[in-house]
Amino acid sequence: MKLSFSDLLGSISYALDCVEHDLLGVTTYHSKRVAYLSVLLGKEMGMSDMELVDLAACAVLHDNALTEFVQEEYQKGIDVHDNEELDTKGQHCSLGERNVKDIPFHTNVENVVLYHHENADGTGAFGKMAVDTPMMAQLIHMADHIDAYLDLSFVDQKKYEKLLRFVRENEDVLFSRPCVESFRKIASLQMMQDMEGAKIDVLLAEQIPFDEREYTDAQIKAFATVFARIIDYKSNFTMHHSLGIAAKAEQMGHFYGYDPQICIKLYFAGAMHDIGKLVVDRDVLEKPAKLTEEEFKHIQNHAFYTYDILRKVHGLEDITSWASLHHEKLNGKGYPFGKTASELGHMERLMACIDIYQALTEDRPYKEGMSHEASMNILHDMVENGFIDGSIVSDLHTVFGTVS
Repeated sequence: MKLSFSDLLGSISYALDCVEHDLLGVTTYHSKRVAYLSVLLGKEMGMSDMELVDLAACAVLHDNALTEFVQEEYQKGIDVHDNEELDTKGQHCSLGERNVKDIPFHTNVENVVLYHHENADGTGAFGKMAVDTPMMAQLIHMADHIDAYLDLSFVDQKKYEKLLRFVRENEDVLFSRPCVESFRKIASLQMMQDMEGAKIDVLLAEQIPFDEREYTDAQIKAFATVFARIIDYKSNFTMHHSLGIAAKAEQMGHFYGYDPQICIKLYFAGAMHDIGKLVVDRDVLEKPAKLTEEEFKHIQNHAFYTYDILRKVHGLEDITSWASLHHEKLNGKGYPFGKTASELGHMERLMACIDIYQALTEDRPYKEGMSHEASMNILHDMVENGFIDGSIVSDLHTVFGTVS
């Protein structure tokens, strides 16, 4: 399957920013500003094109494990939102490093995510001095730290002077000397102001070489699995939902005799189908009481956000449709577009049925998963009401009925 890694990461960075905003309060476009500033610093240091692609990727993914860490602590009875004094940097960095280790980067990025919170003087999460920290990690640390501290979404003369003073005062403390020297060479007021708002999209795209290439099935699964983990850990209600759908979608692809490439695309679509939920407020996702009409519409918007995120990635046109239309219904009563049977192909219908089946059969904190038989009864009722495809429901029974 052909894919541009940087294209994909650029597209989903907004969703990742929403996670950081929800958990840490960072501003919109944070990850793109961190990536852009890191890449400019890397260029100043003479990094190669492929190193810059990987640097941008690691910058976008630097806090990929935040959702997972929060939910793991929650399972221990610790709500990190109510314990802001907890130093969690080392733990989420370790989880994040583990998550990205199977991603097929172009260059060696070992320990970049792991050590992106290390200070130059060795006072970071793992006590690593700058000399023991990969340069990519140092650059991401610098960009991440100054954006979180000063909010580079808006820079005026006063903030610019404060920024220069902050960097100067923290040379050999937070930031290594090479990083500070490169920053001084590139950090004009105009450059900082150029990063304001949505302009950062275009700026980052201009700085990263286009890197579309062919990936193996295993590599595509590695991409998909990382993103599915981020998605599923957004809420403790759905901690295995996306990976469950991905596996079942691939299994159904084999049942239908599809080409292996199509089966991998089905896995990818299943893993990514709920990426729009990263944009949904955690308080709404996990609200214990009945949702208001406005809150319910907010959650429904996740399907549109999935469409909006994936449609920007070249080569994912079919996957975008399969993934984002999983809440559409044959009778036109679904969302986000209200499509009808004539507008929904087999793959879109398949994803819709698998999504419902997975939700019914999986355990969640507030319920035990239903049996296969009970789930099929509900699916058959939905068929009779014109919501979903009856032939696919019968196929699900054939494939999954024997393993229940």
